Parts: sequence; structure tokens; C-alpha cells
Amino acid sequence: MPIYEYKCKKCGKEYELFQRITEPDLTSCKFCKGPTKKLISRTTFHLKGSGWYVTDYGGKKAPATETTSEKSSTASTTDATPPVPGSTPSTATESND
Repeated sequence: MPIYEYKCKKCGKEYELFQRITEPDLTSCKFCKGPTKKLISRTTFHLKGSGWYVTDYGGKKAPATETTSEKSSTASTTDATPPVPGSTPSTATESND
């Protein structure tokens, strides 16, 4: 059964209450009968370590650093081709338009 936290708007006390999910929210304080507000509290559920997703799903993928270095090396080889004598580079003609 979940534990819900409430805070009284009148007296300011905070308290916990065991309630079923189907039960309606508490509307009055159990101490002073003033109006209450349901609080959003932290969960105690933690994922630690290498993670279940890494170990249970999918194959191994290359790290992002390797894929970016491969792309830059292929781009540098296409840019490294010498220009044909007597022709103008395509970037120079595009920037002049």
C-alpha cells in the first residue's frame, strides 16, 4: 500500500498516510481538521551501477567519439583532393552569386 504525504494549510503540519490508490485524497487535517494539500514526494527507487538497459537489451554500439572521428576523416579525404588546374572551386562561385 502506498504512503502519501499531506500538508495542512491551516496548522502547517506535514504527515504521512497509508492509502490505497483507489481511495480519494484526504481533504481535512487529522490534527486540526483544516484543509490539506497532497505533496509530491521523492521515491526510494534507484537505478545504480551499469544499468539494466545496457546489460539486458541491444547489441554493443560504437561510442559516439569513434563515429564522429570516422566522419571527419572521410570528410578530410574528400576535401584533400587537389583542384584541377584552370578550374575555379565550386565554393568560390557560389559565394559570389
